[in-house]
Amino acid sequence: MDAVIVENLTKRFGTVRAVDSVSFRLPAGTTCGLLGGNGAGKTTTISMLLGILAPDAGSIEVLGHDMARDRFAALARMNYSSPYVALPMRLTVSENLRVYGHLYNVPRLENRIRELARDFDLEGLLSRKAGALSAGQKTRVALAKSLINRPSLLLLDEPTASLDPDTADYVRGVLERYRDETGAAILLASHNMAEVERLCSQVLMMKGGRIVDRGTPGDLITRYGRDDLEQVFLAIARNPETLPP
Repeated sequence: MDAVIVENLTKRFGTVRAVDSVSFRLPAGTTCGLLGGNGAGKTTTISMLLGILAPDAGSIEVLGHDMARDRFAALARMNYSSPYVALPMRLTVSENLRVYGHLYNVPRLENRIRELARDFDLEGLLSRKAGALSAGQKTRVALAKSLINRPSLLLLDEPTASLDPDTADYVRGVLERYRDETGAAILLASHNMAEVERLCSQVLMMKGGRIVDRGTPGDLITRYGRDDLEQVFLAIARNPETLPP
């Protein structure tokens, strides 16, 4: 079953096509990497999947719901995390999680908060205000928030930004276990190519608002004759003539 079906998605800002006729499918239980340089269209695509922006053309189906007609039913089963979106700074970590839990009508909410605090090593931070946290701690709280409602679709923007290598590796393991245990689909925008190679079974390469190539990390590395996904990324970003026919 496909958790996400995107067909010919287009978004314009004035004369600029930020997203240009993008189509893809994201099966349940898989992680897909959405890669591209700054301005490639990744954030705009995610914003349309979240219903924050309305597309100028094309369609989005999320968890069986048409986002143009029934987005609130889909949003109840989705969540999102980005280190660039601040949580309420004057609330404590536990208060933040409680607020979002109530928004999603999470049953047995206090138990869920304790589970997430354990999973993301937040037990010693629950009474601390979000504004007093380090960048890495804020990232972990944002990830905990993104799992509060046990989403069937998880949209992640740079999920391990500001984390030290040990914590980042641990968090990737938490995300992998969550996906495998629940069958959730994950769409991951990241500039960490090693992270994408580990987590993603499929990669969409964006440039200039379009998907210019796609495949498994291994397939892309082989197709471009490179040693790793970072070299593939650089080949596409720096020289469009390297794109295969």
